[in-house]
Amino acid sequence: MADFGPTRVLEVLKAEGALTASHIGRHLDMTAVGARQHLNRLCAAGLVTFEDRRQGIGRPQRLWSLSEQGHAHFDDRHRDLASELLAAIVRTHGDDGLASILAAREAQQVQRYRSALGEGGGIAERVQRLTDLRRIDGYMAECRQHDDGGWLLIENHCPIAQAAKACSGLCGAELKLFQEVLGNSARVTRIQHMLGGDRCCAYRIVSKKA
Repeated sequence: MADFGPTRVLEVLKAEGALTASHIGRHLDMTAVGARQHLNRLCAAGLVTFEDRRQGIGRPQRLWSLSEQGHAHFDDRHRDLASELLAAIVRTHGDDGLASILAAREAQQVQRYRSALGEGGGIAERVQRLTDLRRIDGYMAECRQHDDGGWLLIENHCPIAQAAKACSGLCGAELKLFQEVLGNSARVTRIQHMLGGDRCCAYRIVSKKA
């Protein structure tokens, strides 16, 4: 029978960032010893790394996180093809041609998301629906509400990261998409960005009335 433990550990580290073995064990309902065994195997495979961080008196705390190879484990298998296609479009049709294609993709996304979100519901319900859509699209998305009433939409994985590196317009289109489908009553701001070196992409969403 296949052992899915290591895969689950990778998913937790992707979603949460650096964690101790004890924290990982609590996430996955296993002992710290069990989590540590998985981590040691993943470390040997080059998928995770660790840092011993001292906090006051006592033994240092070992924090585990994904290595570059571990992050690549989540990448889309067709990432190289997407980058090559973008480069080919620019060579063949120039920057204006690429801009037209991105605009057409953006219009399709807006139509699909608007259809899925519908017209009704308050900002909380719409943010949750949007999060569900992004999760379906492979972004490992989650959302949480702040005490001030605003929302945080977090994407722990970007399936188009490689293509976005080759074409920054894709990231701009994602931000515009969120603003379009949430409507004029919401304001969307990107506060973390994977391509900028952050662990995830995160968007703060607030009601314009707030």
